Amino acid sequence: MANETPTPPPPQVPSAAPSQPASSSAEEGTPFEIGEEFGTAKRNLPPARIVVIGVVIIVVVGAIVSFVSRAKPQGVGSIDNMTYVEVPNQNLVLVAINVTVRNTGEKPLWIHTIQGVLKTDTGEFTDVPVSPVDYDRYFQAFPALKEHAQPALLPEIKISPAGEAHGMVLVSFSVTKDAFEKRKSLGAVIQPYDQPRPIVLTK
Repeated sequence: MANETPTPPPPQVPSAAPSQPASSSAEEGTPFEIGEEFGTAKRNLPPARIVVIGVVIIVVVGAIVSFVSRAKPQGVGSIDNMTYVEVPNQNLVLVAINVTVRNTGEKPLWIHTIQGVLKTDTGEFTDVPVSPVDYDRYFQAFPALKEHAQPALLPEIKISPAGEAHGMVLVSFSVTKDAFEKRKSLGAVIQPYDQPRPIVLTK
């Protein structure tokens, strides 16, 4: 119709602005070094020379303390005399050792174990003492052992501070008479209770 109002054209929507390229500065940002983040031994530890000096000082101090505080026997003693006989055709020597043990400590000393020790050119031999109930039997078979006979020195004996104990230790060694006479040393090792080091008597 002649009176119809014409329809207006649709509004124009402006087109989106063209995208801008990413800034090149983001690509060229501050370099990231992971080594700087976590550190390195070279940066965090003292110089090797200082470490070595420190270790040497610790070792030296430890050695000095250990030497000064080293345990010492709580007693001393001596082998007063000994008698020996050869057992015929058995490659065996019986030895009666008379010993004296002195308590040099400030508390009572209790004997725990006793051992005879013989050192020769062919090696070292050890033996525990014969039971005291057998002493008379050995004395009858070998009268020479009675020459300096004393009561047996027994385990469990108590020695008071500044006191001493005397006794016989009767032991045997599987050596010939000749080897025994050419011995390097003869000894008795006495281990007290509650003591880290034994009392060693030699002759």
